[in-house]
Formats: sequence, structure tokens, C-alpha cells
Amino acid sequence: MTALVVAASLLVGVSLGILGGGGSILTVPILVYLAGQGTKEAIATSLFVVGVTSLAALIPHARARRVRWRTGLLFGAFSMAGAYGGGRVAEYVPGTALLVAFALMMLATAVAMLRKPRDGRKKARLAHGDLPLKHIAVEGLVVGAVTGLVGSGGGFLVVPALAILGGLPMGIAVGTSLLVIAMKSFAGLAGHLSGVEIDWRLALTVTAAAVVGSLVGGRVAVRIPQDALRTAFGWFVVVMGVFVLAQQLSTAVWTHPATWAVLGTALTCVFGGRMWRTWRLSAAPPPRDAGNTP
Repeated sequence: MTALVVAASLLVGVSLGILGGGGSILTVPILVYLAGQGTKEAIATSLFVVGVTSLAALIPHARARRVRWRTGLLFGAFSMAGAYGGGRVAEYVPGTALLVAFALMMLATAVAMLRKPRDGRKKARLAHGDLPLKHIAVEGLVVGAVTGLVGSGGGFLVVPALAILGGLPMGIAVGTSLLVIAMKSFAGLAGHLSGVEIDWRLALTVTAAAVVGSLVGGRVAVRIPQDALRTAFGWFVVVMGVFVLAQQLSTAVWTHPATWAVLGTALTCVFGGRMWRTWRLSAAPPPRDAGNTP
């Protein structure tokens, strides 16, 4: 069982290193179902694992200059404030409703990530700069509030916020998100330590394996094209979103025709839009000066 936990922890690190997300949503099930921990202990331990692993994964991204330090620090500070408020509100919302809403939000995020970005000029302009403070404040507070509500989803929310709403290139969004995730993880861990006792031997074992995986993932991420990285992240979020929904919704919901109609419509929008754009590009006439080259 220990070998299986270590192997799964390596995947957690690889996910963080390449995608800048997937840490908490993968670590908690590993600790609960493979290591046999209770839910509260697993959540607290995962915060330590993800926090340390994110810092380790941040190193190769920082060396490759794929981290916007000002954006990351400010985004992390605002998201920590939003997470506190979201955590207070979560006391009054049923847990099932929170997880279903979280899964639906993940699927909506995935659709946005799988769509081809239109504004290339904005992305190019931000490739070497930081986001405006007002964007950082609004996005940080919103992402933090949602994270506080559901207790998970740091990277799944931070990366799209930086890449889609902020316009940062995907590689830079991934690197910057690791700084934000580390800040939020350690802040959340501080809140859990007073009421939960952590098995530090298990925590350090899982962390060591995850750190190794994160360093491998960080090196691999350098060689992955931006569009491929964005697509991989989108489909990863789709899989995790469907998994969360499957755990929360009854069999009757999944077998209802309306459910499959909605899923079919969503997939049609994603693939239909991509095929339409591809066809338009292939059918477009060549530039006027294409035949005048010597």
C-alpha cells in the first residue's frame, strides 16, 4: 500500500509541475482511499503536501522566467482574504450543493480553456509584464472566495483566472499559480493545525515523492507548446469535474436523457467551434501579396 501511495504522490507532483494545478483534488483522495486517513486529517495533510510541492515546482519555472512575482504575491494575498470570507459562508451551504457547483464550475472552466484564445495581442503584451492591480484584486478575491467555499481547487481556478481573464500566456500562468497555491496552502494549514493532528511520517513521505514528481513535471513543461499545455489542462479539468459530479449525483440523474443532452450540447459547442474555426482558416483565401514574393 505504501508503494501505491508513493506512486500516486509522484503523479500529484507531476500534475503540479506541468499544469500548475490538481494538487489538492488528487492528494485528498490518495490520503483517504489509499492511506486510510480521515477526511479532516487528509485535508490538513494535503495542504502541507501541496504547499511544499508547489514551492519545489516553482523553482524550475522561476529559473525559466515563467513567474510574475508581483502578480503572484498580490493575487495570493487577495485570494487569501477571499478564501476566509468564502469559508465563513460555507458554513451555511450544504456540502453536496458546494461540490456540485464546484464540478459545474470546473466544466465551464474547461470549456473556456479548450476554446482557442482570440486576443493574441493582449497575450503578447502581458508575456513580459504584470496584470493591472484592479484585475488582480477582483480575480484574487473571487477565486479565493470560491476556493474557501469548496475547500479545494486552487490551481483549477488560479490558472484559468490568469490565462483566460488575465491574458497571461499559459506557461507563465502555470508558474505564477504555483506561488499563489503555496501561499493559500500554508494559510489554510495554519487554520487546520489547531484542531487536527497530522501524521508527519506519512506527510513527509508523500511530500518527498510529490516534490520529485514536481521537479520532473517542471522540466517537462518547458518542452510542451503553449496550446498543447492549455488543451491538456482543459481535458484534465473535464475528467476531474465529471469525477466529482459522479460522486455527488445519483444514478437516476446520470441515466436521465436530459443529463446526456446537456453533456452532448457542451461537447458539440467545444468540438464544433474548433472544427468551424479550422475550416474557416483552411478555406480562407491567401494574402494578396502571397504571389508577389520573388
